[in-house]
Amino acid sequence: MPVSSEERKPAWLKAKIPGGPAYAKVKTLVDKNALHTVCQSAHCPNMGECWSRGTATIMILGNTCTRSCGFCAVDTGKPPTTDWAEPARVADAVRIMGLKHAVITSVARDDLKDGGSEIWARTIRAVRHANPGTHIEVLIPDFKGHWEDLDRVLDAGPDILNHNVETVPRLHKQVRPQAKYERSLEMLQRAKARGFVTKTSIMLGIGELEDEVDLVLRDLVAIETDILTLGQYLRPTPQHLPVDRWVTPEEFGRWKERGLALGFGMVESAPLVRSSYHADEQSAHYIMNKRQSRSSMESQVAVV
Repeated sequence: MPVSSEERKPAWLKAKIPGGPAYAKVKTLVDKNALHTVCQSAHCPNMGECWSRGTATIMILGNTCTRSCGFCAVDTGKPPTTDWAEPARVADAVRIMGLKHAVITSVARDDLKDGGSEIWARTIRAVRHANPGTHIEVLIPDFKGHWEDLDRVLDAGPDILNHNVETVPRLHKQVRPQAKYERSLEMLQRAKARGFVTKTSIMLGIGELEDEVDLVLRDLVAIETDILTLGQYLRPTPQHLPVDRWVTPEEFGRWKERGLALGFGMVESAPLVRSSYHADEQSAHYIMNKRQSRSSMESQVAVV
């Protein structure tokens, strides 16, 4: 039986209250540069903690999504016109915040012929140009399986390709009705085939069964996904899917052990974990290892 909307959240789901000078600085910067963040639009419970650390996940291509996922608080509707000045503003915000690891995401823009991939590519290049020492992680939609759009994003050279499967196959029609589980797996597989570090996330407590989660983990390991995050689903409004159960920290701990045993390079699993939560700490060693490997290969080619 789903958790009652009147039932109080367990103590382990208490999040930090927003505040402090670092939080105020990030908010001012976001407002001044007319930026959107998934922290605000998706009602992320970690916004207070992350903004107080001077970090935020920037959301490009507006804050209105063309899809109607049953779990997501981002507004659904007709998006505004494309803002071609946005990449420069994002790059400037990353520079002012002094981010060593920038996470950029977007709404789904199925209304655009290229799914927004050109703005994605321009944003990545602008951030790289203005912040050459910054690691760039992109959390992208599936572009409806138009792989030329994915290639356009990858050609821009992000450090980590993040795309969330969100839930188990059985629940996809309720949780993310305009997406396909197999399509998400193929997107991650294509990015991995091109040599990118790949990352994905799963929500727990939305109605999945244990053996279904285990199957998803094995599917992801089979396509060599590097980083996995698991967190508790939280219902953003009464119009969204109900919470099925509160998953205990102990169970999240067991899923972390299971993921590492299966072969993921890194697993973050806890009630308040989100896809971009502490992304800098999760991913830095992957990026450094990747760059060192690339430099080594280039050196060997030069010698030959």
